[in-house]
Amino acid sequence: MQKNKIPNIEIKIESQFMEDRSLVEEDSFVFSYTVLIKNNSQETVQLLNRHWFFENAHGETYEVEGVGVIGKQPHIAPGEVFSYTSATEINTPDGYMFGSYQMVKNDKTLFDAKIDKCMLNMPRTIH
Repeated sequence: MQKNKIPNIEIKIESQFMEDRSLVEEDSFVFSYTVLIKNNSQETVQLLNRHWFFENAHGETYEVEGVGVIGKQPHIAPGEVFSYTSATEINTPDGYMFGSYQMVKNDKTLFDAKIDKCMLNMPRTIH
């Protein structure tokens, strides 16, 4: 399989701090995130693998790689949106997540859909 022209895949992330699952006193900050993947191309694509980077406020990163997302390798038709929700934990109240999805077109050519940086942020109250 070879890489060639990348279809127009739009990826948006919405993150949310999960206070009920976090242990702030122990530097455990849990965030849920919902990913929306829209296929703006003219052909069906399939998401094969994920490659995430999670970065804390000190610039320390850890990687997560694996097959599919939430146990699925979805086919996304032209104009369709596939969405899912997952969660991650970092050891600072702020950080980032970014990465890519490896996808394949109907003709078996592979491509990577880039996931831009999304901020992970624990809301704070100012008195």
